[in-house]
Amino acid sequence: MPQTPQLDLDLIRAFATVAETGSFSRAGEHLLRTQSTISLQIKRLEDGLGQRLLDRTTKSVRLTARGETLLGYARQMLALNDEMVAKVAEPHLAGLVRLGTPEDFATSHLPGVLARFAQAYPDVVLEVTCDLTLNLLDAFRDGRFDIVLVKREPATDARLAGGMRVWREPLVWVAGPGGLPTAERALPLVVSPSPCVYRKRAVDALDRAGRRWRVAYTCGSLAGSLAAVRAGLGMTVLPRAMVPPGLTAIDGGPLPALLDTEIALLSAEPLSPPADRLRTHMVRALEQGA
Repeated sequence: MPQTPQLDLDLIRAFATVAETGSFSRAGEHLLRTQSTISLQIKRLEDGLGQRLLDRTTKSVRLTARGETLLGYARQMLALNDEMVAKVAEPHLAGLVRLGTPEDFATSHLPGVLARFAQAYPDVVLEVTCDLTLNLLDAFRDGRFDIVLVKREPATDARLAGGMRVWREPLVWVAGPGGLPTAERALPLVVSPSPCVYRKRAVDALDRAGRRWRVAYTCGSLAGSLAAVRAGLGMTVLPRAMVPPGLTAIDGGPLPALLDTEIALLSAEPLSPPADRLRTHMVRALEQGA
C-alpha cells in the first residue's frame, strides 16, 4: 500500500499565504521569507502531493482546481494549529492592539471575527476605531494604528500598494420604501463625504450611463445614511451583504452596474505579538467569509 505523504505545516502556511496575497513576493513579506524560499516551499509541496497547485505567470498567481481543493483544507489545518497554540503555548498573550476599520464593514463582518479572537486571547485589549478610509489612512501613517482595514479601488490605489486584499463583494444600489425614483428626475444620492469609494463608484457609473444625479444627503455615519434612505431622501450604495431589512437592493437595470468593493488590510512594521496574531486571525477568517 502506498504511504500517505506527511505534509509539513510550514509548506501549507506558505501555500495558503500565496493564495491569500496572490503573490510570492507579498507572501514572503508576510512570512518574513525571501521570494525564492517561498517558491521552493511551494515546489516541495507540489512534489510531495504529485499535483500542480498554482498556475504562475509574470503578472499573476492562480489556484488550479487541485489548489482550490487544498486551500480549504489548508485553512482548516492552520486554524486548528493556531487555536492549539493559543490555548497551550500562548495562553498569556497580552497587550493592546489598535485597529481601524470602516464603520459599515465593522458592523457587518467583524463582530464574529473579533469575538472569536477575544475568546482565544482574553488578555489582549482591542481598541477599535471606525472612520472613513481617508481618515484611517492618515491616522495609520501617523502611527496611531497597528492594523487598518480600508476600502480601495481593486489593485489601482497607489497609496495602498502592499496592502493585502481580505474581502471582495458586489456593490448594489439601495432604495427606501418608495423604491426607485422616476427616470425623469435627477437621481437623489445619499453618500459619505468625499473622498469615498462608494460615492465615486455611484457617480462614475451614473455618468457613464448618462443618468442625471444630485447629492441629496451627505453623512459620514452608516446609521445616519440608512436613516436618510429609509426616510426617502435618496438612494445609496452598499455591499450586497450589508443591505438591512426594509430596504431594497437593486443590482443592475434600470440602474447601471457597479464594480465590486474591495477591503485591504495594512499593518505597521514591526507588529507586536498580539497585533501579529490578530492580523493572522483576521486574514484567515475573512478569506473564509467569516
